[in-house]
Amino acid sequence: MVAHETALALIQLGAVFFGLGLLGRLAARIGMSPIPLYLIGGLVFGTGGLVELDHIDEFIHLASEIGVVLLLLLLGLEYSASELVTGMRRSWAAGVVDLVLNATPGVLVALWLGWGVTGAVAMAGVTYISSSGIVAKVLNDLGRLGNRETPTILSILVFEDLVMAGYLPVLTAVLAGIGFLAGLQSVGIALAAVTVVLVVALRYGRYVSMIVDSDIREIFLLKLLGAALLIAGVASALQVSAAVGAFLLGIAISGSTAHNAAKLLEPLRDLFAALFFVLFGLSTDPSSIPPVLGWAVALAVVTTAAKLFTGWWAARRAGASRNGRARAGAALVAHGEFSIVIAGLAVAAGAVPAEFAALATTYVLLMAVLGPIAARVVEPLLRTFSPPARVSA
Repeated sequence: MVAHETALALIQLGAVFFGLGLLGRLAARIGMSPIPLYLIGGLVFGTGGLVELDHIDEFIHLASEIGVVLLLLLLGLEYSASELVTGMRRSWAAGVVDLVLNATPGVLVALWLGWGVTGAVAMAGVTYISSSGIVAKVLNDLGRLGNRETPTILSILVFEDLVMAGYLPVLTAVLAGIGFLAGLQSVGIALAAVTVVLVVALRYGRYVSMIVDSDIREIFLLKLLGAALLIAGVASALQVSAAVGAFLLGIAISGSTAHNAAKLLEPLRDLFAALFFVLFGLSTDPSSIPPVLGWAVALAVVTTAAKLFTGWWAARRAGASRNGRARAGAALVAHGEFSIVIAGLAVAAGAVPAEFAALATTYVLLMAVLGPIAARVVEPLLRTFSPPARVSA
């Protein structure tokens, strides 16, 4: 009996991995992020889908938790402490505009649908944060990394990531329903941890890097992954959020160690993150999507306009051209992995209704597809609808 269940689990897991590989290849062929296809794959094999997976739930759940840790760890590895501080100083005004314009629609829709404060706080994060992974890929694919507006885009993304470091503990406290004072304590611990890590990274980052570094890849991987999981687990035990712990570890690692760690962990990140997106799709009943489709489309329209305005305004302040302002706004449209991380935390806690997962899934599907398209077509559209230049006599 046990051997039979093991065989079924291996067959199902092999089918999932192979199917994800095919979906990833399809996404690469058509030049889009694979995240929407992974979510659709989860919908197909989850509750209410065509086929239900019965023997690999525990593995996918644990693998998805590791996926979240690796996503945030690699996000932290992208920035040094000095870059974060500089980015915050440069982009705080645009970051505040971005936060207000894009979190507010999520809050209003959640309150209108009767999901209360918990749903409102969670939905605010879903509609607020852009996908830094999709944005970076689009900028690289379109050859815009050296453009004048790109530092502005990256500064806004840095601000969003720092907001997440404070937001995730707040969300964790709200989802756990641990009360106002306990929630303040959780947020205080998180802010203190962020401050300490930034100070340590600025002054002693090379020592942190030396601890995890190794010339032998196997040892390097074991120490790096072990440290990430340990710190994520401790952070989770303190009600701070495992994701924040992993993000802070990434910030503390700097220089060539961070570069080598990112190269080493990227394949693992992509593998486990894919399982995370599949798990979220598995937990969403496809039949619950049609009732919230109109809300998802409305949120997509409003937040797309908000991201376009944010990028345009910020790039204009930085002295970018009209085309550069349009490119900056369009680059920020895409939502993806971190919106699903936030929604996944809310769904796993059982603190939101089933419709929340359906709305978040549909919204991210729309935005993950719309973002790369907007980045590609914004300049042709601007030229089409712009008045012709006057020729002086």
